[in-house]
Amino acid sequence: MNVALIGATGRTGAHVLARLLQRGHHVTALVRTPAKLPSVAAAADGLTVQSGDVLQAGALERLIDGAEAVVSALGPVGRQADLHTRTAQRLVALMSEHGPRRFVGISGAGVDAPGDDKSRQAKIISFLIQRLGGAAVADKPAELAVWLASGLDWTLVRPPRLLDGAPTGRIDHHAHRSVPGTTITRADLAAFVVEVVEQGLYARAAPFVAGAVGGVQRHHHP
Repeated sequence: MNVALIGATGRTGAHVLARLLQRGHHVTALVRTPAKLPSVAAAADGLTVQSGDVLQAGALERLIDGAEAVVSALGPVGRQADLHTRTAQRLVALMSEHGPRRFVGISGAGVDAPGDDKSRQAKIISFLIQRLGGAAVADKPAELAVWLASGLDWTLVRPPRLLDGAPTGRIDHHAHRSVPGTTITRADLAAFVVEVVEQGLYARAAPFVAGAVGGVQRHHHP
């Protein structure tokens, strides 16, 4: 699959890039600083590097040209508190007119979505995050609203606190119900994101995902 990737040099994005390449996909990555790409990934045959920024005129148009799916692991960048929302607005406009129709991005477990069935603990955590998180946190619900209003085939994955470390291969995920885990490794999150892309899971949904608690995995595919 030809995949356009945003955020490939970030702490999570590097794992997403590695996983996509490992799975044999061709990746076109939009990066502000190509030198920050991991050397192994940078040397891979399946990678095309496009230097630029998501807010630069023409950058996203070039990135998604010929892509079958767009994946974003975009993290916070400096003082651009509304970066995710602005990027989503540009992508929706471009993808609605030119394609592709498939988008997979990373949001956060503190974001509320229509139809959610959150536990009491999850509701409290969401409230605190939204109340205390400031403009950068407010950007995430606004981003979701942009995708909800679109007619595209989008998925926004909602993980809890991210950890570094080796992949465990054991995760829980559900379309609307909060899952018990409170952390997930970036490597496990990346593997799940790629699985969602490959299998077309959770279309027009924002699934919760976390590391499995007690070795018990709970999966729900809509």
